Amino acid sequence: MTTDRAGEGISGKSLNAKGTGLIMFAGAGSRSRAVLAVNSLIAEFPAQRDRALLWSPVAFGAGAAIYLGLKHEPQVWPSALTVLIAGIVFLGLWLWGRRYWLSLLAGMVLLGASGFLVAKLHSDAMAAPIAPVRAGFARIEGWVMDVDTPSPRGERLLIAPVRISGLTPDQTPVRVRIVLGTPGGPEAAPPPGTPIALSALLDPPPGPAVPGGYDFARDAWFSGIGGVGLAQTPPDYAPLPPAPWPLRLEMAVNALRRKVASQLVADIRGVMGPNDGGAAGLAAAVTTSHQDWLAPGQRDDLRASGLAHMLAIAGLHTAAVSGFAFFAARALFAAIPWLALRFPAKKLAALVALVAVGAYLLLSGAHAPARRAAITASVAFFAILVDRRAVSLHSLAVAALLILVMEPEVVVSPGFEMSFCATAALIALAEVWRLPSRATDLPWALRLLQRGRDILLGALAVSVVAGAATSPFAIQHFNRMANYGVLANLTADLVASLALMPALALALAAQAVGLDPGFLSPVLLAAGWAARTVLEIGQTFAQAPGSGLSWPSAPEAALLVSYLGIVFACLWRGRLRLLGVILSFAVLVWPRGPAPAAWIANDGGDAAVAVHGEAVPLRPDMRAYALGQWAQRRALRLPANLDAAAVAHFTCNRLSCRPRGEDHPAIAAWWTRRSPKPQMLADLCSQADVLILRAEAATPAECQAAIVLRREDFEKGGAAELYPESGGWRLDWAQARRGERPWSLSDSAG
Repeated sequence: MTTDRAGEGISGKSLNAKGTGLIMFAGAGSRSRAVLAVNSLIAEFPAQRDRALLWSPVAFGAGAAIYLGLKHEPQVWPSALTVLIAGIVFLGLWLWGRRYWLSLLAGMVLLGASGFLVAKLHSDAMAAPIAPVRAGFARIEGWVMDVDTPSPRGERLLIAPVRISGLTPDQTPVRVRIVLGTPGGPEAAPPPGTPIALSALLDPPPGPAVPGGYDFARDAWFSGIGGVGLAQTPPDYAPLPPAPWPLRLEMAVNALRRKVASQLVADIRGVMGPNDGGAAGLAAAVTTSHQDWLAPGQRDDLRASGLAHMLAIAGLHTAAVSGFAFFAARALFAAIPWLALRFPAKKLAALVALVAVGAYLLLSGAHAPARRAAITASVAFFAILVDRRAVSLHSLAVAALLILVMEPEVVVSPGFEMSFCATAALIALAEVWRLPSRATDLPWALRLLQRGRDILLGALAVSVVAGAATSPFAIQHFNRMANYGVLANLTADLVASLALMPALALALAAQAVGLDPGFLSPVLLAAGWAARTVLEIGQTFAQAPGSGLSWPSAPEAALLVSYLGIVFACLWRGRLRLLGVILSFAVLVWPRGPAPAAWIANDGGDAAVAVHGEAVPLRPDMRAYALGQWAQRRALRLPANLDAAAVAHFTCNRLSCRPRGEDHPAIAAWWTRRSPKPQMLADLCSQADVLILRAEAATPAECQAAIVLRREDFEKGGAAELYPESGGWRLDWAQARRGERPWSLSDSAG
């Protein structure tokens, strides 16, 4: 680049630098610093040419996210036509070959349209019957496919039904998830592959517990789950015809997982004793994804300390197991001269690692986070086989694109957002991290100290960057920021990566080949103590003073800005990536609107009001999960004594509730379907701003000033929040935000 200083009267000169056509203005012998800075940033664009492919999963995922965010279900042909037109335009520009950036833009449009179309086709392919509204009690006969994460009421069974009373075969869901109402621990649940019959209160999968909250019905749609329920009788053995072979194969794998988990718990408790501090439960969870043997309090501590990723088998676990397999195999092959001289040990080790990834995927249950981690790891080891960099942004982009093609719905799931943003941030950190030069003539003690310092700084940087990349999603989805998350992850991840996961991998491999139990005892003991250490780390940081901050959820636009900011900061090469870093703080600083004053459950079965930062329910013994979801999303505290708080603000019996005191909105409710006397309703309405009426009854004149919500209102609108408005109250319904989609049309208040 050159400049012209020949004349003072020249106001500017067009300069060409590397084909970018920059314009630089000079005046009075000095350049504007602002213009120089802009030109410097514009000069970064040519450096992005070899990174264009990194944006392909971003464009594809944006199209899938647009489909998932629509209020009405689109038809296939407009999106297919858009893909066709975009493909023709892109092909023409690419063959023309003279407009790189224009053809790149056309390619991104093509990928976005393809993401939309693939998401639509995938949703249509997952279409299956959903349990009808108010199905009531039903006799279910079917096969136990798996034992899911337990609920507070008991074990959860994933059942492939053969028959459901009251439903025809074409109305019978493909899968239902039933909670066993009787406690009894993990051993009380029938293992996968068992034919059972039970009676259950059956409902369609529920929608969001709060407007804009987590939509289980959508996840259930893409998982093939068409009904949920609570068992009313213990499961009995049922003589059923043989299951189809794909189902038998899946049940056999799940039965093996359950057996491995149970045996692992017994073995670790055998070497550590029954008071193992939860070590056996965590070992089973990170090996097979079964959390049945882990106490609820320990699960809560891991989440509160920022270690929730320990419970979902994903990147950390897969990387630790496959990395251990890779390096162990490479060392073994290098130690065999005949093999090392004839075959590339690194590639053979990569093949062993691929086998380990596949085996661990099956053992873990192949849940969505595990599938994503397995694809990412497989791409990395395949890169070694074809002599490419194993860990790079390009390999991560390939993995992300493969996952989105197979499961486009994950683009809006917290697990996908957090895992890939964290991984991309760490790879971007590795690109800019400069290893310090070391003197070669230092004593060994000083060299050891230097290496320890570098490892510590590197681990600290990894924890800080990964935590920063995932914090917007933790705030938005889980409404909590773990203040000690960096320290907790720095220590717990180190223990898990260096001790827990390798010891478990070694123990399982030794069991698989039938090695002597005496060899297994030290390995199991090491795994047990490592698991116990992780749990103690989680407990320490979860219960430390000021361990976490609660944040209300921001508008969806804030998360979108943060999401794109993190992606831009990771994928852009140059100083302009600082703009992405700034945008990533959107969720943290975005203004929140006025908080709702009250919440009503999606069936009108409970409600709560916000009083001095606390969520006070009318019926503490009813919708505990939904109440917790509302309190979490709005950063409200739950009273230490829910019953006492409810009594202080409401007068309730088995038929009705009425407000007590001067709190507003004043909510009254008639809970039963038996019609009340007109005077009873008049008394309720005289004290209430809102009346929940679940019975078929005419409202007296005294109710004209109150908002009366009936059963059909909840069936149409779902859960609701109340906001103060001039002269009254405004209702925000969950169903209005969801729109009319395949997973919401059959939803009900249940």
